[in-house]
Amino acid sequence: MFGGIGIMLHFRFGVTLLLLLLVVRCVAEEETQTKGCVCGYPGIPGDPGHNGSPGRDGRDGLRGDKGDQGIQGPLGPPGRPGNKGEIGVPGHKGNIGYRGERGSRGDKGDRGEKGETPVIDKSAFSAGLTAQTKLPAVNAPIRFDKIIYNVQNHYDPLTGRFTCSIAGAYYFTYHITVFSRNVKVALVKNGAKIIHTMDNYQSSEDQAAGGAVLHLEVGDRVWLQVAGGELFNGLFADEDDDTTFSGFLIFAA
Repeated sequence: MFGGIGIMLHFRFGVTLLLLLLVVRCVAEEETQTKGCVCGYPGIPGDPGHNGSPGRDGRDGLRGDKGDQGIQGPLGPPGRPGNKGEIGVPGHKGNIGYRGERGSRGDKGDRGEKGETPVIDKSAFSAGLTAQTKLPAVNAPIRFDKIIYNVQNHYDPLTGRFTCSIAGAYYFTYHITVFSRNVKVALVKNGAKIIHTMDNYQSSEDQAAGGAVLHLEVGDRVWLQVAGGELFNGLFADEDDDTTFSGFLIFAA
């Protein structure tokens, strides 16, 4: 029984294989007719074709991550000097530094040339009354005829006037012994009364004085005179008492 079944199966397998081969052949013949050629041996490979046209650039890729810092390169040569810049704002004043040590003494310098001797203007006088000129006349220059100092002869004892020979500032002063009468005198410059001094006699000797600084030009004259009449000319002088008139140049101008 099993032998019949095996033969039957073998027969079916052979038929099926035969049908399959027929189908494959028919399909091959149809493809040959369709192509219009007979299948033969493979031909010799052809020459390579020409290169195609370059394609378009692709899109930019994403920015990559920052790489690590590289090793510092060698120092390059110095560049050319740049243009001079503008002056900057002054800085703050610094603190005072410490005092330095005292330096050594320098060499003695050469002796200078002899200078000119300065010219000092001089003008001065001092004179007093005597027994002959006491109780002088009124409204006239008082003649002080007792010369104490008059080296420059700028004072004239005959007229009682001082005459300016050097323009400048002068100081004039007088000291009076008052006796037997009242005293009133005036210091006069070129006929103009500058100051007055008055003293009343009271049965004993008294003293009166005055003074002033005057500016004089060359040729100006200064004197002392009684003002107020004979009742005011009690200017006294003897061996023990003096009445004086003095003046001197303070500075030339």
